[in-house]
Amino acid sequence: MSPRESVFRTGVLVRHNLLLMLREPGPLLSRMILPLAFLTLLRPLYVAAQGRAAGTEQAVVGTLVTFSLLALGISGNSILTERLGRTWDRMRGTALHPAEMLVGKAVPVFAALLAQQLLIVGFGVCVLDMSVPHPLPLLGVLLCWSCTLLGIGALLGVLVRSMGELSAAYDIGGMLLSSLGGALVPLGAMPGWIAAAAPVSPGYWAVQGLRAAVAGDTRTVATACGVLLVVASACGALAAVRLQGRGGRLVAL
Repeated sequence: MSPRESVFRTGVLVRHNLLLMLREPGPLLSRMILPLAFLTLLRPLYVAAQGRAAGTEQAVVGTLVTFSLLALGISGNSILTERLGRTWDRMRGTALHPAEMLVGKAVPVFAALLAQQLLIVGFGVCVLDMSVPHPLPLLGVLLCWSCTLLGIGALLGVLVRSMGELSAAYDIGGMLLSSLGGALVPLGAMPGWIAAAAPVSPGYWAVQGLRAAVAGDTRTVATACGVLLVVASACGALAAVRLQGRGGRLVAL
């Protein structure tokens, strides 16, 4: 198997999975449009409580982390639909390498997750006049956070047994992780035990990394990105190991 053939097959899978995503654009569009409406309605509350600059930053960061966690379904759904349709087994029976199948799934989802976050940040900058003096550290955090979401979503996709379970997992889990991480309500305004438990949530490190990137605190950005990449690697490794079972069949349908 030559590298050129591997790249070609992977590219075909990427295009195929992107086409499947675009044929059912409803979930993707909702994850793009709803955050902007939520941000517009939420920002005046934060501005009134924290001032224009701090309130706008809190609203943008909180919206980004919360709705990106709710977008975990995009990642999980891409794998779960293959399992439910028994097409994963058919793909494994071809000349495709497991790594090619995973990359073919991951690239369109990663692009969708990153596009959602860039859209929210862009809306904050262009419409809400949010200041981003250090765009490169911010982009680094967004890339690391997208990797984390991709890993968590993939793990959900191989563990749950139905679309209903997946929906409950990312709805409930997304709200809990974002709330625990201080996305919607600053941790200083929450009970002490929540602030103490907050670092267990990936959302906490996303919030800390995004705020540090806006402030130009590269040390905190590096720490946050490191933690997010560790979480992404762990979840991705667990998902890959689980998919190496018999055809990736984890449920009795």
